[in-house]
Order: sequence, then structure tokens, then C-alpha cells
Amino acid sequence: MKLSEIKQHLSQLETIAFQLPNGQLVPNHFHVTEVGKINKHFIDCGGTVRTENVINFQLWEANDYDHRLHPEKLVSIIELSEKILNLEDLEIEVEYQGSTIGKYDLDFDGTNFLLTNKQTDCLAKDKCGIPAGKSKLKLSEIEKIDSCAPGSGCC
Repeated sequence: MKLSEIKQHLSQLETIAFQLPNGQLVPNHFHVTEVGKINKHFIDCGGTVRTENVINFQLWEANDYDHRLHPEKLVSIIELSEKILNLEDLEIEVEYQGSTIGKYDLDFDGTNFLLTNKQTDCLAKDKCGIPAGKSKLKLSEIEKIDSCAPGSGCC
């Protein structure tokens, strides 16, 4: 989800809820403690120099159970961040403290903002010998092997 999209969704909401990948909601007394831009400049395993830029939201919860962040307040925080940090309309990454700091992509289901799992990936599969995928075989198509002797192909 891009920054412009979250602002659009927030303008339609009366309350804000973030849902973790396991279905649990982030406690509704959360704070957004950071809005910023993260610039990642790196080299992949194939030797290609790359850059990645995302908008970062950090969610945090404290013991102030009466705290509720309202949609219009989060929009004002975003707009101030856009002005002061000269933010572009980039994808949003959300940090949230579980057993360690988790990084999530962001989606919306019409009611809740969904924190979706991020995955690592090899960006240079063509240069480092990673096969496209395992070939699938039907057991009925595999030749029957009567013995498991060296060189028989059984293992």
C-alpha cells in the first residue's frame, strides 16, 4: 500500500485497527511513534547494485490504555511528515514489536489495515544458480528399482 492509499482509507474511517498476520489486532491503544523514509542501498549476490525506498511506520503500545489514535490525527502526522521530510508516494512498511521487531507490508480489507508477512528472496537467481523450481514427478512415472546398490539411481 502506498502513502496516498492509506490517507484515502483513513479519510473513510472512524477508528483505526491494525491486524497481525495471525488474525489478532494490535491493541487499540497503540501509538505511531515514527513515520519516515528508509533508503536501502545494497548489492545483491549477483553483483547488481540496487536501491529500495519505503515509507516506514512504527507501531508501539504502552500502558496508556485510554489512548486512541484517531484517523484524522494519523492523517495529520502523515501530512506533516510529507511536508518536513519531503516524502514521496512510496510503499509503506510497518514495524511492530512482537518477540522481536517485525517488518510487515500493509494492506486494507475495508475495515482493518492488515499487516502482511514480508518474505526474503534472491534477487539474482539467474546469476547464482538457483533453480526456477522443483520439477514435480508422479510416483507412477518413476521406474521401479528392485535394489539399492551403488550406481543404481535409487538414492
